[in-house]
Amino acid sequence: MTLSAPSLPLASPAADARRGLTIYFVVLIVGSGIFEWLVLRTGDPIGNHGGLIFGLMWMPALASAVARVSLRERIRDVSFRLGGRLGVRALGVAIGGPLLVGGVAYGIAWATGLAGLSVWRPTALPWVAALPSGARFVMLLLISATVGTLFGMLSASGEEIGWRGYMLPRLVAAGVPRPLLVSGLIWASWHLPLILSGQYASGPHPLISAGIFIVDVVGIAVVIGVLRLRTGSVWPAIVFHACWNSVIQGPFDQSSTGPGATVWVGESGILVAVMSLVLAVLIYYRWSETRTS
Repeated sequence: MTLSAPSLPLASPAADARRGLTIYFVVLIVGSGIFEWLVLRTGDPIGNHGGLIFGLMWMPALASAVARVSLRERIRDVSFRLGGRLGVRALGVAIGGPLLVGGVAYGIAWATGLAGLSVWRPTALPWVAALPSGARFVMLLLISATVGTLFGMLSASGEEIGWRGYMLPRLVAAGVPRPLLVSGLIWASWHLPLILSGQYASGPHPLISAGIFIVDVVGIAVVIGVLRLRTGSVWPAIVFHACWNSVIQGPFDQSSTGPGATVWVGESGILVAVMSLVLAVLIYYRWSETRTS
C-alpha cells in the first residue's frame, strides 16, 4: 500500500517535515512528562485525575500547534473536512471497528470462562441499570457508541490532532520507513509510564501488560492511520479513538470480572490485542484497494 502525506504545504517536504517533527517531539516529551509526573507521584488510578489526563491527552495537539507556529505552517492539512463518501464510510468503520473488536474478544473470553460476565449497572443511569442483563448490555453499547463517543471526542481530538493530524503525515513526508508502524510504537510508548506504574491498563504483571498493550495500540494505529491517510480527514481517527475509549473501557471492561480478566481482555488483554491486529490487516488490505476520489 502506497502512503502519501495529504497535501502538506511545505517548501521542502522532507527537510521541513523533519524539522517539524523535531519541534513536535521536544514539546510533546517535555509537556507530557510534566503531566505524567503529576499523575505518577500520586500512585492513584488515572480515573482519579480527570483534569490531568485531559491535559495530557491535549499535549499532542499543543505540540503540533507549537511546531506549526515555529515553522509558519498552516493547519489545512489536518484536515477537518469530512472527505466525501469515502470519509462517511470511514466513520462507519470508526464506530464499527471498536464494536467488532470488543464483541469478538470479550465474547470469546466470556464464552470460554477466561473472564467472568456481570453486566455493568451504571449508577448514573438508573433506568438502564433496571433493565434485564441482555437488554442492559445492548443499551449500554448503544449509548457508549453514540453519546459516549460524542463526549469522548472532546479529549480524543487532542491526541488525534497531534498523532494523526500532524505526526503521521510528517513521518510519511520525511521518508520514515513503515510510518504506520512507527506512529503506533510512538503512540504506545507515550502510554507506557502509566502502564508500568500500574495506574492504567495494567494487570498483575505491568511489564507483560505493557508488551501486550504495544501490540494492541500498533494494530489500532494502523487502522486509524490508514483511514486518515486515505480520506485526508482527521475525523475518522478522532471518532475511532473516542468510540474505542467509550465502548472498550465502558460496557466491555465494566462487565468483565475475575482475576484473569485483565490478562485476556482490556487494552492490555491478549484477545483484544489479537483482534486489533486482525482488524488492522483487514483494513490495511481492504482500503489499499479503495480510491480516494
